Amino acid sequence: MDTSAARAALTERRDDLVRELEVLTAIERDTAATVSFGKRVGDGTTAAVDRLNQVGQADQLQAMLVDVDRALEKIEDGTYGICDRCGRSIPEERLQARPWSVLCVDCASLVGRRA
Repeated sequence: MDTSAARAALTERRDDLVRELEVLTAIERDTAATVSFGKRVGDGTTAAVDRLNQVGQADQLQAMLVDVDRALEKIEDGTYGICDRCGRSIPEERLQARPWSVLCVDCASLVGRRA
């Protein structure tokens, strides 16, 4: 298996994820803004809901970053394309569509990761 294309795609994806995470996890410096919770849906409640959505997105991106880093490690140690859980080969089609796959489809569905 030629891993040079996978390495390039993974490195690019890693850079994108890091940038996206930096944006999502940036702390707002606006000290005049306050978040308040009341009985009515207002700006404070909307801001809180938006922040919760950002936290969820950041968690998903962080999980993907872990897989990207693991896939890059697997390229280095010669195990790229081998499922971390069962040791079977990950189909080429899966790796082309999702180069950061470290689990085969069967194992990914068992552990609840996105297939």
